[in-house]
Amino acid sequence: MTATEAATAGTAQTEPGTEIETASGAGTAPGPGPATGAPAGPVRPVEALLLVDLQSAFVAGGEAVPDAARVLDRSRDLLARARAAGALVVHLQNDGAPGTVDEPHAPGWRLHLPVAFGPRESVVRKTGDDGFDGTPLGALLADAGVGALTLCGVLSEMCVSATARTALARDFRVVLPHDAHATYDVPAAPGIGESVPAALASRAAEWALGDDAEIVARAAEVTFTAARPGSGTGSRAGSRTER
Repeated sequence: MTATEAATAGTAQTEPGTEIETASGAGTAPGPGPATGAPAGPVRPVEALLLVDLQSAFVAGGEAVPDAARVLDRSRDLLARARAAGALVVHLQNDGAPGTVDEPHAPGWRLHLPVAFGPRESVVRKTGDDGFDGTPLGALLADAGVGALTLCGVLSEMCVSATARTALARDFRVVLPHDAHATYDVPAAPGIGESVPAALASRAAEWALGDDAEIVARAAEVTFTAARPGSGTGSRAGSRTER
């Protein structure tokens, strides 16, 4: 997906089918606003990490999102700590339509961070924005006993937002670190408005998730715990938390 293609991304995916892979192959943003909802305090641990579309086309090279380096740095930290805690790790990988930069098996389709395949780490391929739509993601989370999860990756207002929204609708507790997701600049639209910087688009996307999402300023605030199969509650507690 190029910066231009990003304006219409998410609805152009046409290739059917999803799968779980079990073998290898595969400037500075403004801080969150003042806290609302639940009182500020330590972030309760989550049992899963979803890495959204950290594919070479979007986080490496000349067509990467503007804050790719930051997102990759925070995602590596989250990944290392999730693995160490025994949390469930799911890498979401988008299968773009033929001819797009994330067309399956094209260079840009490959996941940028290495996957440690095993019982608690896998890849889920998708063909649209929502990581749950037509994929086994929901079953994976349920089977692992996940009740709370965090997300990182791209693009803020597309795949990150769509996946977070469905997680909330399914009663998962969702934690979104402000410094661990990013998008492209929104291009100007004649007669509508000027271009919107990527950092502002990302901020608007997380705010639009509503009061049930826990928006935290830094990925370093997120803590993990081991998932316990059969114990997932899928219930939410509290409201929007921003620090």
